[in-house]
Amino acid sequence: MCRCLHACVVVTLLFNAATCATAQEVPLNVPIWPALAPGESSESVGVAEPLRPNEDPPITRLVNVRKPTMDIFLPKSPNGTAILVLPGGGFGKVVPDKEGGEAAPWLNELGVTCFVLRYRTNEATPKNEPAWKRPLQDSQRALRLIRSRATEWNIDPAKVGLLAFSAGGQVGSILHTRNGKSDYSPVDAVDQLSCNPSFSLLIYPWRILDATGEKLLSDITVTAKTPPAFIVHTHDDASSSLGSVLLYAELKRKNIPAELHIYANGGHGYGMRNVKDSFIGTWPDRASDWLQLRGLTAN
Repeated sequence: MCRCLHACVVVTLLFNAATCATAQEVPLNVPIWPALAPGESSESVGVAEPLRPNEDPPITRLVNVRKPTMDIFLPKSPNGTAILVLPGGGFGKVVPDKEGGEAAPWLNELGVTCFVLRYRTNEATPKNEPAWKRPLQDSQRALRLIRSRATEWNIDPAKVGLLAFSAGGQVGSILHTRNGKSDYSPVDAVDQLSCNPSFSLLIYPWRILDATGEKLLSDITVTAKTPPAFIVHTHDDASSSLGSVLLYAELKRKNIPAELHIYANGGHGYGMRNVKDSFIGTWPDRASDWLQLRGLTAN
């Protein structure tokens, strides 16, 4: 009887431990709007396209996102800093892993709480509306929601920043220079909080030059109130590192703390992954240094 009881206890403990480990591996997910998002009539959280057989590791591509949500990755030892991740996908898709959740282990190791936004895709976007507008609204709402639950998630509301990739980087560049201006009407008390990022990490921001290729988009306007930024691009990126260079130059002119890295090669869309014959995979190390210098991580 004693041996049986002991075995049962061991099995139970092992089952509980396995269950806890599994639960920790699956991120929390919360909707960011209390009801329908602005201008929407559907609650579709997105549909994953079939995985492509030539991709290893596989890449998730979500389409038809009408109800945006956030995946939440909590660190074991939170330091008060939070980062909202805006994935890429060209606005027709959202890539929540390669340009989203794969950043979580790195950020969590630094004590940073990570939020990956599954923002709205552009199937329902009117022709006269910029493709970035609804993702921008979702990003602003997400920043406010994070601040509204700062105590629950052990976050300092003054240390809520962005990590934005590709098309998400276009949204992030606009949001970074919005100076707190909201692009939607308030829906509840959460919208009384700031939607301005405390800082931004902009990783290969996509198409932030205007049609001439000589200037930044008119919606990207740096002022003396613009937050600090860390920017990464590659010289051989077809979306043009010139946009990142001009953004950095504007930050420099306004005396905003900023750091720019243009790698020789690596192309576009690498996310957190290494690229053969390129050093682009080292950018998270440079970003870690920058976050530490800004007092956003532990020494």
